[in-house]
Amino acid sequence: MSLIKSISGIRGTIGGKVNENLTPVDAVKFASAYGTWLKRKSNQENVTVVLGRDARISGSMLSQLVSSTLVGTGIHVIDLGLSTTPTVELMVPYLKADGGIILTASHNPKEWNALKLLNEKGEFISGKDGEELLRIAKNDDFDYVDVDHLGSYVENKEGIDYHIQQILELPLVDVDAIRNANFKVVLDAVNSTGGISVVPLLKKLGVEVVEMYCEPNGHFPHNPEPLEKNLTDIMRKVPEVKADLGIVVDPDVDRLALITEEGAMFGEEYTLVAVADYILSKTPSSTVSNLSSSRALKDVTQKYNQSYHASAVGEVNVVTLMKEVGAKIGGEGNGGIIYPELHYGRDSLVGIALFLTHLAQKQMTCGELRKTYPSYFMGKKKIDLSPEINTDDILEKLTLKYKHENLSTVDGLKIDFPMHWVHLRKSNTEPIIRIYTEASTQDEAERIADQMIQEIKELI
Repeated sequence: MSLIKSISGIRGTIGGKVNENLTPVDAVKFASAYGTWLKRKSNQENVTVVLGRDARISGSMLSQLVSSTLVGTGIHVIDLGLSTTPTVELMVPYLKADGGIILTASHNPKEWNALKLLNEKGEFISGKDGEELLRIAKNDDFDYVDVDHLGSYVENKEGIDYHIQQILELPLVDVDAIRNANFKVVLDAVNSTGGISVVPLLKKLGVEVVEMYCEPNGHFPHNPEPLEKNLTDIMRKVPEVKADLGIVVDPDVDRLALITEEGAMFGEEYTLVAVADYILSKTPSSTVSNLSSSRALKDVTQKYNQSYHASAVGEVNVVTLMKEVGAKIGGEGNGGIIYPELHYGRDSLVGIALFLTHLAQKQMTCGELRKTYPSYFMGKKKIDLSPEINTDDILEKLTLKYKHENLSTVDGLKIDFPMHWVHLRKSNTEPIIRIYTEASTQDEAERIADQMIQEIKELI
């Protein structure tokens, strides 16, 4: 089964059987549930939804299904066409819409697609709203309108231009400093919408761009998750063309990875760390990332005598906590930058502009900048359990065992030791426990993860 329904949307592989994969029927059903929920929530006659998609091969098909279904529920659709997740998030409030849908499976391979759902602020819907939407879908509790009350459909192609302009006008984006630095950058846009968004942004910033996989045709040249094992081409290309750095985005442009001038990974966790360092140097505030993100952000935050906070995993949880503590920068350690001055959503485009400003003002190479931050290494493993094993019981026993350590049970169990940490999270869809670790060396991070797996086996 490759269909995952959650409070944030529906995700699955294209084709196959209804209710088991992301078929046209499933897309229509979930779009119907969203349209019905949105109209009931807004309690008004005229409801508008902004729609956008990444360049996946299935995107056009899904877009037609979703837009037509929304029209059938009486909703007015503004279709941005090929776009990015952060662009759709920005355009919802700009166009005074009531919600938004992004058709993207983010970093998943090309056979996947998804519907990501936004509220009237252009932010992901809350857990409570997501549960209501799932109830509507499960019960086929849809409201369709008669022929005289059908919604409308219009296209709007100004989204990316508006997004770029808003970034260029940000006070902490120093366009002159970036232009004067004469940066040369290699960009890997994985043949999705980074090619039509990051390229024009870089050119507006006066950056020379060497394009790799920038045609938005949906044929991903490698696994689109921006991890080191998938980025050998650009890691080779950057020193070959004597570029100052490499930039990698995922298909919907909400995750940002960087390559140093030597062709080494800057570190996906360190994208947020570097941007936060710059933001805090200008506008001190608290910072937020999720429990599975590097403690390097905490180190940088404390350098400015500010407080760091950790949320449960999930963008909506990071955003909620950022609002509570007034954080001016936050995000997720997978390269997701959230800069509220622009909007509350992970945004590679604003991350690029802020990082280049930081690099230009520091007058360092990308590799030199990386060396200014503490080095931590992460391990990510999982342990498969049989269905009859109670994962909550295992986590409770580990909580009791490590009660004298610094613990967090906000999201699973995180044990924060003086020199490393372990984060255990149970899956909501399969009988596994995911194990995340961080230590001062990669070998140590892996060893700690293996040790925790052994402890869990002994408890079982």
